[in-house]
Amino acid sequence: MKPFKFKQFTIQQDRCAMKIGTDGVLLGAWTSVKHNPYSVLDIGAGTGILSLMIAQRSSFAEQIEAIEIDDNAFEQCSENFENSPWNDRLFCYHAALLEFVEEIDDAFDLIICNPPFYSEDYKTNDASRDLARFNDAMPFEHIIYAVAHLLSENGLFSIVIPYKEEQKLIELARKVGLSAKRILHVKGNPTTDIKRSLIEFSAQERTTEIKELIIETARHQYTEDYINLTKDFYLKM
Repeated sequence: MKPFKFKQFTIQQDRCAMKIGTDGVLLGAWTSVKHNPYSVLDIGAGTGILSLMIAQRSSFAEQIEAIEIDDNAFEQCSENFENSPWNDRLFCYHAALLEFVEEIDDAFDLIICNPPFYSEDYKTNDASRDLARFNDAMPFEHIIYAVAHLLSENGLFSIVIPYKEEQKLIELARKVGLSAKRILHVKGNPTTDIKRSLIEFSAQERTTEIKELIIETARHQYTEDYINLTKDFYLKM
């Protein structure tokens, strides 16, 4: 499998069950870095795409840590970090999420996560792909528990999930004192249903800003909004 080349970095993904996809790129581009996060945590890093995008977008983010449980993905993520222009700021831990929470005392200014969420689909014969794609590998409860323990006081937590799971996650987050600050509803084209929700949570109570993003008007005819969001990364944008 060929590496995936972005404008400022390249990702090898042949050993990762979860390949580069629109969800990850959208989350990495949309997540706010306006609060100049110093420490960043990428939960379930896969190829390391989110960490690399944040490194490109924010020179303030000097300590970017990722955690990945799968052996092959962990090795590939570490190599992708090593071969990037920001290798001095990126570090991947080979650990399970709850184990990481128990061991770490640090607080993070930004936590990002593109979790596995194909719980309703049948399982394939590829165990590592199943681990990456199915909810039982990393349930929302575990993610919210981790964020509640690891997010700094003024920190932000940013995640992409299926739209139908939005209310469930917002309710879970509310129980630990996190409220939805921004939501982006993603549609493939103007006539399709909302497919994904990108949600940014904060410990500060505030009104939720909700926007919509349409990816294409027709096949490979990308909208201006989508181009503006991703053009710093995709080669052909």
